[in-house]
Amino acid sequence: MTSDKTRQRFALTRRQAMTGLGAMLLAQPGCANAPASSQRPPVRPGPDGLRPLALAQPADDLVRAARLSGEMSFAVLDSATGALLEGRNPDLALPPASVTKALTSAYALDALGAGHRFRTRVFATGGITGGVVAGDLVLAGGGDPVLDTDALADLAAAVRRTGITSVQGRFVVYDGALPRIAQIDDEQVVQAGYNPAISGLNLNFNRVHFQWTRRGGDYDLVMDARSQRYQPRVSFATMELSGQGYPVYTFRNGEGRDRWTVARAALGSNGARWLPVRQPALYAGDVFRTLAQSNGITLGAPVVSATAPQGTLVAEHASRPLPELLRDMLEFSTNITAEAIGLSASRARGARPGSLAASAQLQAEWLRQTYGLSTLRLADHSGLGAASRISAADLAGFFSQTQRAGVLTPLLRTLPMRDANNAVVGNHRLEVAAKTGTLNFVSALGGSFDVPDRPRNLSFGFVAADLPRRAAIPESQREAPPGTRDFSRNARRLQQQLLERWAVAYG
Repeated sequence: MTSDKTRQRFALTRRQAMTGLGAMLLAQPGCANAPASSQRPPVRPGPDGLRPLALAQPADDLVRAARLSGEMSFAVLDSATGALLEGRNPDLALPPASVTKALTSAYALDALGAGHRFRTRVFATGGITGGVVAGDLVLAGGGDPVLDTDALADLAAAVRRTGITSVQGRFVVYDGALPRIAQIDDEQVVQAGYNPAISGLNLNFNRVHFQWTRRGGDYDLVMDARSQRYQPRVSFATMELSGQGYPVYTFRNGEGRDRWTVARAALGSNGARWLPVRQPALYAGDVFRTLAQSNGITLGAPVVSATAPQGTLVAEHASRPLPELLRDMLEFSTNITAEAIGLSASRARGARPGSLAASAQLQAEWLRQTYGLSTLRLADHSGLGAASRISAADLAGFFSQTQRAGVLTPLLRTLPMRDANNAVVGNHRLEVAAKTGTLNFVSALGGSFDVPDRPRNLSFGFVAADLPRRAAIPESQREAPPGTRDFSRNARRLQQQLLERWAVAYG
């Protein structure tokens, strides 16, 4: 979901132990006087792991060799001063993709605070006599983006420990802590699990697990809400086989359910995938009802409400602290985490945005005022939508300021450096704390690094995008369009070559 999918896990470095370096400085002026061409560093032995190609070639040669279509913007700054050292179209604004999540992290930490935890609660609106709730039982979401089935099971068990066994009133599911949003980005394919709905009550990143097993000439189709310890089947989401070849998946809401079809010819033998949930509160209510039943608690069908509950607190689940959620979000690039946290941050500032765009505009305005990001325009908090824009100079400036203040660097993962065969170099001396971003025909990177053996830190931003080529992708190819893998691979190779070059040229 760094873009259009989840990235591999990598360990964080010693930068986790960094402490604050003082108050954040104001943003530097725009980079109108960027160098027209790159300096050629002297050819000399470099730190271990830095390839000779990076030492000998200027950036212009590296860019030409990458043969990337579309437009490109990059900039590298001295983190201590904010001075521009090198750039190519540094003020050109392009989509930042999932690098947006780094901007959202700073916004959320400022608005919510490092000690913030999301809370999911259960209330009883009437008295409890002999294990029977006289009123309603309410499952109340608090906007937690990482609530999973295991946590919901623990919550159901906690309710049972109070002695509750049944409810005279309704089983109510409250989702009003955040606005109801049907999906993050309208341009994604319908089956994209990284593009789910969002509400004040979210479960399993608002994804349902679909598994198919071939039995002779037919299939067993199972929809469940699995996590590490539990995998309860769900009745809320249904799947039917279709005889059509395209589209592979279709979706519609019907009678309080997410109703899916899948083309029989596309299934093959056995397999599984995650599908997005479009009615998150009903999904969570369905799963909680099943888990309550396993604990001897009888509940009716869930009824969704946007009205905050009044009653007696029965049980509560608290998420991990916000910095831990942000670290995972930045590592795995989970879109729903970014959106739920960004919406929660806007609400914490006293706003009531009804859409992702409205909340993202509030975030962009705060970032412009706080960091001087004059080119920034945001369509969402995750970067999944391609309508967002920022220049490489502004990205580099943002990472320069947060690096000086120690605000964000401890949460960023270490970028894996690779050799000519694309294998990760385990002993590479260049440790880059960064956030990647990838969309179809868009590749972005931003972060900072210490120059090996030098008391200097550099911050950078990079965005390459072929927006006409992206816009021309037919709907039938949006999940894996031809050419986008080569574009991303070439962009990542160029990014590393530039990082290695900068480490030597400006060390």
